[in-house]
Amino acid sequence: MSLQGRPKGEHRSAERAGSPSPTLTRRQVLAGGGALVVAFGLRPAGWAAEAEPPKLPGSLAKLPFLDGWIRIAADGKVTIFSGKAELGQGIKTALVQVAAEELVVEPARITIVTADTAQTADEGYTAGSHSMQDSGTAIRNAAAQVRAIVLGLAAQRLGTPAEQLEIRDGTVIAADGRKVGYGELVSGQELHVQAQPQSPLRSPAKFNVMGHNLPRLDIPAKVTGGVAYVQDLRLPGMVHARVLRPPSPGAQLKALDTAAIEKRPGVLKVVRDGRFVAVIAQKEWQAVTAWKALAAAAQWDESETLPPQATLYRDLLAANKQDIVIAQQGTPFADGGKQVVSGYVRPFQLHGSIGPSCAVAQVNDGMTTVWTHSQGVFPLRKALAELLAQPPEKIRCIHVEGSGCYGHNAADDVAGDAALLAQQVPGKPVRVQWMREDEHMWEPYGPAMVTGARAALDASGAISSWEYEVWSQTHNARPGAAGDLLAGQHIEKAFPPSPPKPGQQPEGAGDRNAIPLYRIPNLKVTHHFLPQYGPIRTSALRGLGAYMNVFSTESFMDELARAAGTDPVAFRLKHLDDPRAQDVVKLAAQQFGWDRFQRTAGRGRGFAFARYKNLAAYAAIACEVELRRDTGELRILRVVAAVDSGEVTSPDGIRNQMEGGIVQSCSWTLGEEVQFDRTRILSRDWGGYPILRFPRVPQSVQVHIIPRPGTPFLGTGEAAQGPMGAALGNALADAGGVRVRQLPLSNERIRTALVA
Repeated sequence: MSLQGRPKGEHRSAERAGSPSPTLTRRQVLAGGGALVVAFGLRPAGWAAEAEPPKLPGSLAKLPFLDGWIRIAADGKVTIFSGKAELGQGIKTALVQVAAEELVVEPARITIVTADTAQTADEGYTAGSHSMQDSGTAIRNAAAQVRAIVLGLAAQRLGTPAEQLEIRDGTVIAADGRKVGYGELVSGQELHVQAQPQSPLRSPAKFNVMGHNLPRLDIPAKVTGGVAYVQDLRLPGMVHARVLRPPSPGAQLKALDTAAIEKRPGVLKVVRDGRFVAVIAQKEWQAVTAWKALAAAAQWDESETLPPQATLYRDLLAANKQDIVIAQQGTPFADGGKQVVSGYVRPFQLHGSIGPSCAVAQVNDGMTTVWTHSQGVFPLRKALAELLAQPPEKIRCIHVEGSGCYGHNAADDVAGDAALLAQQVPGKPVRVQWMREDEHMWEPYGPAMVTGARAALDASGAISSWEYEVWSQTHNARPGAAGDLLAGQHIEKAFPPSPPKPGQQPEGAGDRNAIPLYRIPNLKVTHHFLPQYGPIRTSALRGLGAYMNVFSTESFMDELARAAGTDPVAFRLKHLDDPRAQDVVKLAAQQFGWDRFQRTAGRGRGFAFARYKNLAAYAAIACEVELRRDTGELRILRVVAAVDSGEVTSPDGIRNQMEGGIVQSCSWTLGEEVQFDRTRILSRDWGGYPILRFPRVPQSVQVHIIPRPGTPFLGTGEAAQGPMGAALGNALADAGGVRVRQLPLSNERIRTALVA
């Protein structure tokens, strides 16, 4: 596919998608326009041939060559490559800042290419708040090593020791004023250099870019109506498609007469393969109206395959399970003590993507290119290869940001739809967008969960024993196989979905953050993994099980503090040994004014803390709420958060992540719940699945960052959701004197508790 002659806006969008040509290899792209770059595949001196090479930092271990991450052109312009995707979290801006700092180049001279199977490293999924830890660390170390290489080249060129040279914005300057730019230094070089385990990182004391706020690269198009999302992508000759989904999970297609629909104006083709039915048309509205006609013509056999919602949590407890003890120390409850028992439940929740999932695919000369907002372009390519029965090298997946995402929504499924349908009309880009009702019904949900907690307090009011259990389905059914795509399950020769597997500690999945960070001498934590529970698809919703486990453990800590007659913040500090954890708890409490709080009628405060996955960012949140006892409505007056994300690249980016997580958690905690009967999903629109409206957004949110210069990056994107939900539950208990242990904390549920 050529980009020549494309209208200006469309050309720009394709460049954002990183599509100089689908047939180019990453190496060709690297060599095509410039000067840098790096070639010897030999191991660095000192590495014995038979010895294991030293561990490389971040994702350098996955792609250990510097030119896989950085390219410098003859004109001095820099391009960096990351296998992580921009999801609205601002990762492009942060990675450019990291590279600019270590290369000593102005950020404006750096272009970033992300998540493209033809150009970037395979960094797996963009998930779990790993981007800065993995890709940021890789780019930072690669940039530092490239800086050292060009400085060495400059020393040779200028005949001056490297330590006597200075770098200013990509230009190396000698003491006598002679200077040479990076582009000139690397011009004609072929430097395919393997990364070293140690890099000459710049001291935080010299930072000019990291630690400062830069304008976000992804924002302008979003606020000006530009080409920001895959939904906006328009390619020459593009056609449109819609897929007719079954009306319920167990529905089988009984009859469908497509003759009249195929004659409709603009309709190019009706595709039917088992339960997979779609229409391709020249224009989008033609595809939509034909899709409606297909829906009217289709006859389905439906059956009751869904579990009864009324007994959901009881059924989860009774389901076949795989018991996994993920933490055990001491002998819980051997010494008795004052015991407290509690339990909490969470419903199925969906992603609530504002823009229905979308993808564009095109087949040219046997090569299938897919523009997708999947969070894992390489795993998606593997699944598509199986679905299409084609070798992976014949498929290129290019990430383009989606309007509304985070977690495993329908982005991969719609990419499968587009890839299949593009085979039907070779040469034509096929744009597929899901309908709202299909997005709500067929996307994989965040699983319903049940937790149980029991603890004992000793005579001093400290926790002497802790037992915690969590029941959950899989939190990760992301594609890697054709059966993980909805189309793969619905075609005549269907592929089976991958067998569900529990996550592995220390990060976990359903058991993520199930192990408390507190000092507890006798402890046992068990994950009851439910490999099969009904036909409801479940997979990764932001934070996986961390949201529910932090909600449960931090609600339980509040209950224990009350049982001990202790202030909740003081109770937490009493059980925290980690000084960084203590710091965020103290800072959040101080900035909130916890000790000065004056209680008034109908108002209450709540507090919660967690370190995401027990290995990423530390976050503590305090909030004040007002409870309307007549309606059960909980109004959030103010939220104060403290966060320690390690080395700070963009303070504003961290605040954005925390603020977004806080608002999202408020929506989950106060209102989100998938509704269903025995046959159909009932939450098929915004009326059936309301998300947080503006009047219920916290009236004030403050985020305070604890800088940790010189320490590793700690992911922030999913640090706030658990503590925010728990802080709300604790604030409700404080304001109303009732504790609601079933999520969401809906008005009706609160009102019922108040009158009980």
